[in-house]
Amino acid sequence: MQPYKPEKVFVERAVAESVITRNVLGNLPMAQVEWIDEAGQMVDKSRRWNPSIARAKQSLVLARHPGRFFKPCPAGTTKTGRRNVCCNYFVVNFASNCHMECSYCYLQAYLNLPYMVVHANVEDLLDELGQVFSSNPRSHYRVGTGELADSLALDSLTGYSRPLVEFFAGFTNAALEFKTKSNCVENLLQLDHRGRTVVSWSINPPTVVQAEEHKTASFEQRLAAAEKCSAAGYPIVFHFDPLIHYPEWEKDYRSLVEEIFQRIPPRSVPWVSLGALRMPPRLKALVRERFPRSGLPLGELLPTEDGKLRYFKPIRVEMLSKMRAWITAASPQTRIYSCMENTDVWQKVFQSQQPPSEVELGDSLLQLL
Repeated sequence: MQPYKPEKVFVERAVAESVITRNVLGNLPMAQVEWIDEAGQMVDKSRRWNPSIARAKQSLVLARHPGRFFKPCPAGTTKTGRRNVCCNYFVVNFASNCHMECSYCYLQAYLNLPYMVVHANVEDLLDELGQVFSSNPRSHYRVGTGELADSLALDSLTGYSRPLVEFFAGFTNAALEFKTKSNCVENLLQLDHRGRTVVSWSINPPTVVQAEEHKTASFEQRLAAAEKCSAAGYPIVFHFDPLIHYPEWEKDYRSLVEEIFQRIPPRSVPWVSLGALRMPPRLKALVRERFPRSGLPLGELLPTEDGKLRYFKPIRVEMLSKMRAWITAASPQTRIYSCMENTDVWQKVFQSQQPPSEVELGDSLLQLL
């Protein structure tokens, strides 16, 4: 994976003294830098540009996030008001946009920015989290940073991981998850994380990575990075999501699972998640336009009750069930759950009468750390 190197950096004066700003400018001595008073208007204006411009993403914006960082994950709520099975996850949006180009990424239908945006006021983020965790000591929080951006793809520039890992190491009722398709883990390896930071990878077979996950780290690079983090004592998580259905999927995914647990000690993997491909209807047309060689729009994707396009339910149940069986055979102690699926699919895959509540599922995962 090639590191992200923007040609120009816009810096909001409000974050001039931020450690994140210092890190970025120190790591990009040759980049053109422009100081600005307020990034909001510039970013909002760019949303009206042609979406194809967003492919370049050659400019980085360092700005102050004016609102709240911390919020519940929106995954469980659908546009129709129905609830998918969810895991009581919380998110912190420290950045927006991704320079990697996964054909199926929902951000291309959600964000239309020609900029990578990093919210450099990390001190405000940590103050906000500290108030939440300290005010609710009996509540438990799993917090991820990968909703609107890859958690680690820019970390070699920003160093954002260091203050976050060190902060979460001081709490017993919260855990941090970095979710990535990169191999940018060098900043993590010497930190005193105390087991309160999970490093996770969205993972697919090499065939899928090559065809659909452009500019990401290869499967081998991701697994090598996971080995480094496991050796440094981090809990390692894999998100087999999105599972892609194609003629050789069964052979490829089974080999994928076997290789992962041959190289990563099962005791290092407290849980994994499963999720089949889904997309909003608008995204299918964007994939056709932006990635004409992608086979994803040719799959049997049907409208479902949550408003998304998904594989026919029997296909999803088959894929999730076989993945569950292969993972259980390779690592019996690893907890498996499925995100963004309805109750009916959960019951068929996990052979249960009723899925756990959000709080029950979330708390059970934290207890594995």
